[in-house]
Amino acid sequence: MRSFMNLIINEWLKMSKKRSFFIPYAIIAVISVTIAWVIKRWGGEMDMSVYGYTTLMSSIAGFGKFAAMLAIIFTAGIVSKEHSQGTIKFLLIRGQSRVKILASKYVVALLFTLSLVVWLNVTCFASGALFLGIKQSSGVWNNLLIAAGSSLVYSIVYMTLAFMMGVLTRSSGAAMGLGMTSVVLSSIVIPKSFYKYVLFPNVDLSVYSHGGQPPIEGMTLPFSIAVLAVYIVLFLGASFVTFKRRDIA
Repeated sequence: MRSFMNLIINEWLKMSKKRSFFIPYAIIAVISVTIAWVIKRWGGEMDMSVYGYTTLMSSIAGFGKFAAMLAIIFTAGIVSKEHSQGTIKFLLIRGQSRVKILASKYVVALLFTLSLVVWLNVTCFASGALFLGIKQSSGVWNNLLIAAGSSLVYSIVYMTLAFMMGVLTRSSGAAMGLGMTSVVLSSIVIPKSFYKYVLFPNVDLSVYSHGGQPPIEGMTLPFSIAVLAVYIVLFLGASFVTFKRRDIA
């Protein structure tokens, strides 16, 4: 367990030492503050408080989808770049199993994705409180948690897809391309019964909140959760099997 934690710390340090590491956090902070200021300055007819602003921005319909794209961009190459730079050899000769090495990279990708979603909510809440004021009404925390939780699940699913593609193709570009394309395709719904078993219509769990209608008849919250769990297991299974069996040049 200690060796696995050391691998996670090592992977996080490698990621955080990159010059581009703080770029997504800076982008989120700037946009959160800017939009709150614009609403304060020109949105006089919008009766929005910090809670409504944070819920809107952190939702998938708001800024949550963009946060998922940032997670894809900055984690898609976490494995493929090790291959292209040849540094993967140094990890393998240290006596650690391939399963541990890949698992540590995926855990770091999860932590990075979680940090983006948390940072999005923190910056939106702070900027909303500064410009829009704190006016609490019933159910605001429940709405906020639903929006943040749905965005986190959304980001994790597509990050895992991009992670798998990075392992399979050893190409950061291919992993990012497929991940970004999948995010775009998630807004497309084909009104056929078979389509409810496809990944895309199940990713946005927020559609089930407040008695909302699912994209396709017959879909429920437990159904979508089960479908997402199956896809994540398949993505990770393909990643680990490929990484464990593939020869390292």
